[in-house]
Amino acid sequence: MFGLRGSPSAGAGRKEILSRSSVMGVRGLQGFVGSTCPHICTVVNFKELAEHHRSKYPGCTPTIVVDAMCCLRYWYTPESWICGGQWREYFSALRDFVKTFTAVGIKLIFFFDGMVEQDKRDEWVKRRLKNNREISRIFHYIKSHKEQPGRNMFFIPSGLAVFTRFALKTLGQETLCSLQEADYEVASYGLQHNCLGILGEDTDYLIYDTCPYFSISELCLESLDTVMLCREKLCESLGLHVADLPLLACLLGNDIIPEGMFESFRYKCLSSYTSVKENFDKKGNIILAVSDHISKVLHLYQGERKLEELLPLGPNKALFYKGMASYLLPGQKSPWFFQKPKGVITLDKQVISMSSDPESREEVPMCSDPESKQEVHMCSDPEPRQEVPMCTGPESRQEVPMCSDPEPRQEVPMCTGPESRQEVPMCTDSEPRQEVPMCTGPESRQEVPMCTGPEPRQEVPMCTGPQSGQEVLIWTDPESRQEILCTGHESKQEVPICTDPISKQEDSMCTHPEINQKLPVATDFEFKLEALMCTNPEIKQEDPTNVGPEIKQQVTMVSDTEILKIARTHHVQAESYLVYNIMSSGEIECSNTLEDELDQALPSQAFIYRPIRQRVYSLLLEDCQDVASTCPAVKEWFVYPGNPLRHPDLVRPLQMTVPGGTPSLKILWLNQEPEMQVRRLDTLLACFNLSSSREELQAVESPFQALCCLLIYLFVQVDTLCLEDLHAFIAQALCLQGKSTSQLVNLQPDYINPRAVQLGSLLVRGLTTLVLVNSACGFPWKMSDFMPWNIFDGKLFHQKYLQSEKGYAVEVLLEQNRSRLTKFHNLKAVVCKACMKENRRITGRAHWGSHHAGRWGRQGSGYHRTGSGYSRSSQGQPWRDQGPGSRQYEHDQWRRY
Repeated sequence: MFGLRGSPSAGAGRKEILSRSSVMGVRGLQGFVGSTCPHICTVVNFKELAEHHRSKYPGCTPTIVVDAMCCLRYWYTPESWICGGQWREYFSALRDFVKTFTAVGIKLIFFFDGMVEQDKRDEWVKRRLKNNREISRIFHYIKSHKEQPGRNMFFIPSGLAVFTRFALKTLGQETLCSLQEADYEVASYGLQHNCLGILGEDTDYLIYDTCPYFSISELCLESLDTVMLCREKLCESLGLHVADLPLLACLLGNDIIPEGMFESFRYKCLSSYTSVKENFDKKGNIILAVSDHISKVLHLYQGERKLEELLPLGPNKALFYKGMASYLLPGQKSPWFFQKPKGVITLDKQVISMSSDPESREEVPMCSDPESKQEVHMCSDPEPRQEVPMCTGPESRQEVPMCSDPEPRQEVPMCTGPESRQEVPMCTDSEPRQEVPMCTGPESRQEVPMCTGPEPRQEVPMCTGPQSGQEVLIWTDPESRQEILCTGHESKQEVPICTDPISKQEDSMCTHPEINQKLPVATDFEFKLEALMCTNPEIKQEDPTNVGPEIKQQVTMVSDTEILKIARTHHVQAESYLVYNIMSSGEIECSNTLEDELDQALPSQAFIYRPIRQRVYSLLLEDCQDVASTCPAVKEWFVYPGNPLRHPDLVRPLQMTVPGGTPSLKILWLNQEPEMQVRRLDTLLACFNLSSSREELQAVESPFQALCCLLIYLFVQVDTLCLEDLHAFIAQALCLQGKSTSQLVNLQPDYINPRAVQLGSLLVRGLTTLVLVNSACGFPWKMSDFMPWNIFDGKLFHQKYLQSEKGYAVEVLLEQNRSRLTKFHNLKAVVCKACMKENRRITGRAHWGSHHAGRWGRQGSGYHRTGSGYSRSSQGQPWRDQGPGSRQYEHDQWRRY
């Protein structure tokens, strides 16, 4: 972008990769800053900045908040990326990165995305589908040239984000996983803790009014020089104030506001813009024209007219205000939210800011009874410090006004579905002092309708408490119209709707024990009902456009608040993977994997590891263990070839058999008795359906125990894996133990084989699945035992695969090392014996028959098309026939054929 002196030779290529992939943030702003307004960018030196910070704030350690997801491509410096990942090289690069900053006295705090907000799901899907097209090009190149494509086609290895968390923790770094979009938590942390700055690659950091923003793509690690992007200079160039930047971002389009929403408005601004620069590109001129309209037109009416009167918001008003509010950090206000003096309303001496942040830490009572003085809070914690934000509907994008119409006796539409066009009144002021409570008490049997879903047009009642016996519609599949119900005390599944899932816990982010901070925790899960506000009719009410942030009400899949608290803590501290997402929202996702959509012989990792995930669901959603047939399905957004990602796959828990019975999560997670480690291991093996091989696996030494478990599962599941594949997997793991990082760097496979590329990615995805299972079972194994830098190297595996495919002797695979030979045969015997117990005989490729050409072992023998009752075995069918999402996956045996 700008080029720094002393940049490493690979820096230009790395910056090209980052620039090509950095589509996050405000549309067109990255290119505009780089080409049109380069003076916004200033070369700075972190060492000098740290020294200045120490002199200005004595006793305060200079701290940089790192948006880790933006930095993955920068950190991955190994030349090879196609073979599954050069993990030991990568770990070494991370260690050098950390050491460089530590040497100059700078502390790093790393944030990772912990979930995908529903408002950004469309953008997430768009990027995943774009990645699929790039992966197709990669495999076409490999087949044509038998070599790795150039760096311009670089694709990060599978599981890089997951394992980077554990690598940084191993290096002693403070690593946090977000409970919402990470950029908001990064910006909040930087502001609240007076940090030196934010290191990342996302133009949203230019919009947030927070600490300085530094570019990771411009960082020269040797000199610690980088580029600081100054939002004040940006405003000076555009004639705007810092408080105007969220408005500009929404009008240009970002991850919440689709780019096409204001396209005609932008061109209208451009047509009336008198200072079009001929030497600027089209997008640059549009940014200048929109900024000019804000400064010369909108500023004239600021505070006097509502913004929707000045902009063509139309039916997108609620979404627009949500996008604006998403940039407001705790304690911040926007001058663009129309306000009367002081900008607040009062409800029984409780002050509610009308332009607070989406996750603002202010108490917001939902309704108050003027006679009893009893306040009823939505999603309120039993403790009085519950912080409830307020805003618009996240999924339906329905408008949720803050207040009812000031005219008495007039019905006020509170939810207007974009598709159904159905207005749902929130409350009607039929009597001067009559109040309509949002949530009934635990003894009440009254249902309060919330809003209608745009697809099924079905009223979604609020929870009436565990004693009411009322059924609560949690979610309706838009395709099948199948209702997933969670009932009151008559059901064995308790779903708290009106209480904070983490009782007696402040609504703030769990952080490292050393940090005394509060960060927001409200998230945008699809399994939430929107809580709408009902105010005191006596109070003169503000305009609906004062809706700032949103009131979110969490509907959790698990009712045990103690267990949820533990799961959330592990999630925030980046010690687990997917566990909290499953328990809290029942929704998970997995990004792209290097898989060849034209290869019919190997299934997608999404299908291979699904039975394991199903058993984990059964374990984590223990409330429905005895009623699996009625337990809500988990929504999986997994990327695999042929999946258009229009809907999630609906995957039901799969019951498993644990010797001695399935222990509860409280026993697995809280019981510290020594014998409990045995129960944890039994549960882990049951998730892999390998209880019968427990003794053989226990005899295997670390770190190969976890690897053998994974290999047994893979070879039982997939018939098209052969003896040569097994030799390559085991040989690379054994040889890796004796190799240095420099030896691995110099290793070069003869050529690149597309099948070996898929197998490398498949194994790494299996290791991430092991992280999930180990977390869910209470950590029976040390995480280090299946970190890839200890048991897998992409190039080394590729070399062993090519040798094994050519028929090389085992001694050659093991590099003539006698001590490895005994270990090799022991590990092979464990895998083969366990597979034989499942009637799976691993044979060499020479013994294959024609029936191995295009099928795999346990593919979805019981999957059902949603709502049709139709099912079929996949015997002899290409695995791609699984097809796209929105199908429901029931209990099945996943037996081989």
